[in-house]
Amino acid sequence: MKLSRRSLLLGSAATFLSPAAPLLARQRQVGGAGLSASIEILDDPYGVPHIRARSIPDAYFGQGYVVARDRLFQIDLAQRREMGRLAEVFGAEFAAHDAAARLFHYHGDVHAELARVPARYLDCARAYVAGVNARIDEVVANPALLPLEYRILGIRPMRWALRDLVVARGASGGNSGDEVRRARLAAMGLLEVDEIAAPLHPAWKLSVPEGLDAAAVSDADLGVLRLGGLPYASMTPDPVERANAGSNAWTVGPDRTATGRPILANDPHLGIGGFGPRHVAHLTAPGLDVIGAGAPGLPGIMQGHTDRFAFGRTNFHIDQEDLFVLVLNAEDHERYWHDGGWKRFETVETLIPVKGAAAKAVTLRYSVHGPVLSHDPARRRATALASIELQPGASGAFAMIAINLARDWESLRAAFAFHPSPTNFHYADVEGNHGWQVIGFTPVRRKGDGLLPVPGDGRYDWTGMRDFRALPSEFNPAKGWFASANQNNLPADWPRDRIPAFSFREPYRYERIAEVLAGQPKHNLADSVALQHDTMSAPARQLIALLPGQAGPAAEMLRGWDGRIDAASGAAALFEILWRELNGRMVEAIVPARARGLIDSVAPSVLLERLASNPALLERALATAWNSALTKLGPDPAAWRWGAQHRVRLMHPLSSVPAIAAAFPAIEGEESGGDSYTVMARGIRGAQVGSGASYLQVIDVGGWDNSLMLNLPGQSNDPRSRHYRDHYGPWSRGQMLPMLFSKAAVDARVVTRTTLNPARE
Repeated sequence: MKLSRRSLLLGSAATFLSPAAPLLARQRQVGGAGLSASIEILDDPYGVPHIRARSIPDAYFGQGYVVARDRLFQIDLAQRREMGRLAEVFGAEFAAHDAAARLFHYHGDVHAELARVPARYLDCARAYVAGVNARIDEVVANPALLPLEYRILGIRPMRWALRDLVVARGASGGNSGDEVRRARLAAMGLLEVDEIAAPLHPAWKLSVPEGLDAAAVSDADLGVLRLGGLPYASMTPDPVERANAGSNAWTVGPDRTATGRPILANDPHLGIGGFGPRHVAHLTAPGLDVIGAGAPGLPGIMQGHTDRFAFGRTNFHIDQEDLFVLVLNAEDHERYWHDGGWKRFETVETLIPVKGAAAKAVTLRYSVHGPVLSHDPARRRATALASIELQPGASGAFAMIAINLARDWESLRAAFAFHPSPTNFHYADVEGNHGWQVIGFTPVRRKGDGLLPVPGDGRYDWTGMRDFRALPSEFNPAKGWFASANQNNLPADWPRDRIPAFSFREPYRYERIAEVLAGQPKHNLADSVALQHDTMSAPARQLIALLPGQAGPAAEMLRGWDGRIDAASGAAALFEILWRELNGRMVEAIVPARARGLIDSVAPSVLLERLASNPALLERALATAWNSALTKLGPDPAAWRWGAQHRVRLMHPLSSVPAIAAAFPAIEGEESGGDSYTVMARGIRGAQVGSGASYLQVIDVGGWDNSLMLNLPGQSNDPRSRHYRDHYGPWSRGQMLPMLFSKAAVDARVVTRTTLNPARE
């Protein structure tokens, strides 16, 4: 993908300069509680709703309303999944998934959880829920407004409640599968082999926890975590790609920008292929002015800017889950050994409503550690999961609201106390400051490092949590910029006993970002946009340096290549075929046969290191890859294109239902460059892009109307909307769109204006 700086920055002139469409004005009465005064929703040409309210809670009411307007089925489906209410509309095959969802609900005192939250945050969240419900009431009262899915499936949307945001925390097994894999390797005497697929960052020596019978550990210990994806959609990432998922963000201080104002760029990497994972909105009220992308169904803006500061995020790494192995009492299987005595599981009996059948009765068990995943009386064995997300005070439902209402770096630190998930938080403000703070909650373990399952007898219990104050930060870094790309960014002198995780990603994306930023003393918006779309591959450059000296068509093509994974590049297509060939051969060469069911890929750093001492393997792989390319890409190497094997195709998650597939045609037709190791990270799933930055932002801090964004494929999930796929083409071409912010800029580009009025008494 070779694009001019101007095309990357502005998109087509027609898109940017076209006159605004005729203004459409709508007045609506909104039933239900939650809206205290009229609000205006001004939609711009890019599908972004600008919400103008007289109070901050009313602005969040507007956000809930517009998210439901644009993404109702998406958030309804997600909420049903989180609340364990899929079987009641989809049937019996979803009942097991509903039971698992309910197992991971918050099990403590919900009223106490709500009492922890400042009233102003609660008011905003309550208003957001009311806004969602107002739109639900509107479409139920007028079925012509219902999204197409409801008519096709014969169902109705589910109403929301504030308590559900606290109960359903999105808890999952985290790295439990990694823990089980390591234990199984240890039982084979091959624990060190795990470093082939998942080298630890920072470096650490793996060991079997005292008291763990590694030979007894099996996948059965994962229990309900083995259910896998839902019956209607399962997108399995390429095993070679899945280990490098992540995001990019950087801030550049005013001394290193062309304008003398900071720049903040962020492109979170999430799944691509189904519903868009972000929705953009602008919330304005006295004391609030914030725009950016939020997660549909979660109140607030996750990355964007206020009128005072810009903010972005990437995943940091904190090991927030542990798998505990419990010994059951021989006489009473509802008791387990812990802390020198037998404890009884706490049990919850629940009924799962099932469409067309009787409700299914389910028993949910909990130990002192957390939900019980597996319960096997025949083996006197059970497993339980400890998870940060299920601890008191660890709801993240109010975190974005807290961040949005902050005014500066200091007030943000108070907001971080409500943010449990591991995050590199990036910041830049109108005063010229920029900073980075790791936020999230870290478990305090009585013993152990969290890398393998541990006995649940009390020796390895958690004794508390640490918050962001125990994690690294930097304010106005001396080098003038800061970047994160999921690499290990712990300071070199970080205490060994305070390492929060060992799962940081390979540093290829970060190293490329650092290389570019360090070489740009006067960085500008176009530079940030170009860097977000940079396709230089560090693994490719390192592989080229290892090519054998003798001639051969594959080596010859790659030797003349610049290492960029561009969509139009034939050499890039050959490299990707070769990379997978090398991976398979290296697994056979260095992974013992009995461990290959557990280790199916090699980390790129390990692969390149081993290739350096095995030129014969590389030569054989080159010959095989060339022949594979001839078969897959055609007989003329000059016509080969990486993009032909890396297409951008998005489908409705329920497209296996013929009527859904007919009503929601696949969004397709474009190709992509990049892979998981380029800054423009585009993960591979078959011949399609499976992950990447569906949302991108580049923010001119203080020159807000110069800021840019993209949100694949568009703001609306309704195929009848002009915003169903209007970002798809620009996203595929790397053409950023304006992020309108000032009142004057928004008013000049309004396409529709909707007024929502409170319900009449």
